[in-house]
Amino acid sequence: MGIKSNRSDTDYVILANKGMFRDLNPNMALFSKGLILAFVIFTLYDVDFAASTFSGMQSWIQNSLDWFYVLSMCVFVGFTFYLMCSRYGHIRLGKDDDRPEFSYFSWFSMLFGAGMGIGLLFWSIAEPSYHIQNSPFLADGAANTMEGANVAMQTTFLHWGLHGWAVYVIVGLALAYFAYRHELPLTIRSALYPIFGDKIFGWRGHIADLLAVFGTLFGVATTLGLGAGQINAGLNYMFGVEIGIVPQVIIIGVVSVISTISAVSGVGRGIKILSEVNMWLSILLIIIFLFAGPTVFLLGFFVTNLGDYIVNMIPMGFWVDPDPTRQWQGWWTVFYWGWWIAWAPFVGMFIARVSKGRTIREFCLGVLLVPTLVTFFWMAILGGTSMHMELFAEGGFGTAGVINAVNEDISKPLFVVIENLNLGILTQFVALISLILIITYFVTSSDSGTLVITTMVSMGSETPPTGYRVFWGLSEGVVAAVLLLAGGLKALQTASLAAGLPFAFIIFMMMYALIKALRADFKGVQQIREVAPHEHTDRTDHYISILNNR
Repeated sequence: MGIKSNRSDTDYVILANKGMFRDLNPNMALFSKGLILAFVIFTLYDVDFAASTFSGMQSWIQNSLDWFYVLSMCVFVGFTFYLMCSRYGHIRLGKDDDRPEFSYFSWFSMLFGAGMGIGLLFWSIAEPSYHIQNSPFLADGAANTMEGANVAMQTTFLHWGLHGWAVYVIVGLALAYFAYRHELPLTIRSALYPIFGDKIFGWRGHIADLLAVFGTLFGVATTLGLGAGQINAGLNYMFGVEIGIVPQVIIIGVVSVISTISAVSGVGRGIKILSEVNMWLSILLIIIFLFAGPTVFLLGFFVTNLGDYIVNMIPMGFWVDPDPTRQWQGWWTVFYWGWWIAWAPFVGMFIARVSKGRTIREFCLGVLLVPTLVTFFWMAILGGTSMHMELFAEGGFGTAGVINAVNEDISKPLFVVIENLNLGILTQFVALISLILIITYFVTSSDSGTLVITTMVSMGSETPPTGYRVFWGLSEGVVAAVLLLAGGLKALQTASLAAGLPFAFIIFMMMYALIKALRADFKGVQQIREVAPHEHTDRTDHYISILNNR
């Protein structure tokens, strides 16, 4: 038995059983469609005005709310470590006899594919190459030196490490807990049950889910826009395809169709298979970089910066730039924090969907630490290879061509580094592997986002209507294309920042609700064991009575 409403089923319209909204919540379906339609019309009606609006919004958020993003992410990390080490760690995300549906390899593959995706290939070389030239953490004279390379990698680790994955842990854990242990719908609203009770099925729940749809749509669209640029760069390198907005819009369209087909096939087939393909191709690519590049240097570079990250994570994580004229933190740290938060409903729900049966401690360790370490190793190998090329180039720093490629077009440096590895006839093969990997990560990001949005619109159904999966799969591509037309990278960054801001408050509410529920759950288990340790008792009913009396 799950948490049931005390009201009659007629008080709230949950799912329509006939008509065009069959198996969907009519209010969610209409408002979510209206959201995307309004955005597309607004942007295409006057692209220049939309671009200036996005730019102004981005500047306001970066200049006025940088402290809020920084503090929020630090709180999220602390809360995750608390859950991992707390007395609630043994509680299972499901019934006590539930066990995980997926193996560890499949689980980690899907976590990694959904949570990181194209960003790893896009930023692993480009970001440290930016930071080694200009970063507020660089000491005087450290730019473009080995010392600067270490600072650049630590900064990259900050943006891709524990802070971001902690957001996924909180959202994913709350959703899995309420959905699989207490049989509420697999939607954002369910994580707010201890606060609002039955009212989550009304307008309060609709707002929470619509904010999640908004964040998911624009968070995924940001990634698709960035990925299209890198695919375009790869096609240009290998086949001479022109780099520009038109080819990138075509790429988004083609890949959106492929990802929609994958989403229609479901988690157990298309998404799982593609995620495992991603993982194997990633392993192959990292092995090639590790052994074709300066192996000893790269391993030492990884170990050194992992240790420095552990030491400096707290002061770097809490740092807020006191200089209002400097744009670095807004363009990097605040953008990343907004991007992670915008992705949280999407990745959190997807992680919850594939994590049924795991304990809270197992979930926290698996989602927080394993992907973080894999990400750090990936960044250190690819980013370290590029910086080694520049630092030890015969003509001096900057003559290897990587830095110039980064400064010219952020989509190009991966393929410049592959060419500089001097692999001979294998160069084209490695470039092809990279291009395929970008495309498959592109697809898994989009199809996972499609599944999550349609799950929310259908009030937590794990098999949303096929027609809606098709609609939202194609809609993500439309939004990504519109954002590219309305300002390129700046518009994409603004979308993530704007989408993440309101959902940050939902995450804080989820934290409070989760702690309240876990305390009731733990207290209920203890009381049941003391009163009737050998008799069957409905734990969920006991949990509800404790929760409602708090």
